Amino acid sequence: MINKDVVKAAVEEWLSQNEYFLVDVEMTPDGRIVIEIDHTDGVWIEDCAELSRFLQEKLGEELGDYELEVGSAGIGQPFKVVQQYRNHVGKEVEVLGLDGKKQQGILKEVSEDGQSFVVTVKEKQKQEGKKRPVLVEVDKTFIVGEVKYTKYLLTFK
Repeated sequence: MINKDVVKAAVEEWLSQNEYFLVDVEMTPDGRIVIEIDHTDGVWIEDCAELSRFLQEKLGEELGDYELEVGSAGIGQPFKVVQQYRNHVGKEVEVLGLDGKKQQGILKEVSEDGQSFVVTVKEKQKQEGKKRPVLVEVDKTFIVGEVKYTKYLLTFK
């Protein structure tokens, strides 16, 4: 019986020769191995097929009755690894805090250690001499482990 660490090591071997990075390896109770990869410029189906062939050759009979699925991290899905945050700097994201509050803004930066990130959001603030609150841009720092999710906000403009 194959385990997740063996699959992950084989995937990492293929990734070391390519410009992709690993997002997730999941072994489901219904006998599937689901591998998600990503790339700064997007994922090509040919590369998913190449990785799948590589894994079938490398792991062979160890895969047993498992069904192998190789694909890209879905657009609009929550980020799972720091590299996804880095790839989306300068783009619009949605952050759901542990308090259930959603905030949207531009991902400005990711800390070097990948533990926090800054999003520029628009907030209404009362300003002196103005009757009504005014929308201003504010940088908010979030801790990765203290948000429910962060995801790329797909917009059609």
